[in-house]
Amino acid sequence: MENNTLTTESVEPTQEKVVEVVQEKKETPYRSERGGHHDRKQNRRSPRRDRGVKPEFDQKIVSLRRVTRVVSGGRRFSFSVAVVAGNRKGSVGFGLGKATDTPLAIEKAFRDAKKNMINVNMTKDASIPHETEAKFSASVVKIMPAPGRGILAGSSVRTVLELAGISNVGAKLLSRSKNSANNAQATIKALKKFEHTKIREK
Repeated sequence: MENNTLTTESVEPTQEKVVEVVQEKKETPYRSERGGHHDRKQNRRSPRRDRGVKPEFDQKIVSLRRVTRVVSGGRRFSFSVAVVAGNRKGSVGFGLGKATDTPLAIEKAFRDAKKNMINVNMTKDASIPHETEAKFSASVVKIMPAPGRGILAGSSVRTVLELAGISNVGAKLLSRSKNSANNAQATIKALKKFEHTKIREK
């Protein structure tokens, strides 16, 4: 019993000293050759990275699915991502990306969305000139002007309208399809009808 008490007493002060030395090393600032004290963590990050540049297009993920393929060696997993991208000024696009990794699939989908951009002609109050309707696969979307009421829509339809910069509109899904990707493409197909429309300002 006496030996045990001796060992515990000898270990405790040494651990305290180690902790004190480590704390002193953390608190001591880094001194450069040119003079002056600097923090090492601050030197690792360059000031240019802190200045974030706002991207040209905003993007939102509409659908994210994991696809499983059964082969002779076992199962292989891949990811399918649907992305809507827009600049909130009349340009909007839809893209699909497939890859074995989620970030790579999102990057592919964003590039595909930028390739398939459309320009929507809007009125002065950021609305649409008239009612329109479009069908894509099993999804049917109807979009109507709604002056002074904002965006009256849900699901991926709202995402497309927001990223396109359109407001004061109402949208309704006339189908029972719950496929977000198809609903988004049906909305873009409906907005594409205004691409070459000449708007008469009152």
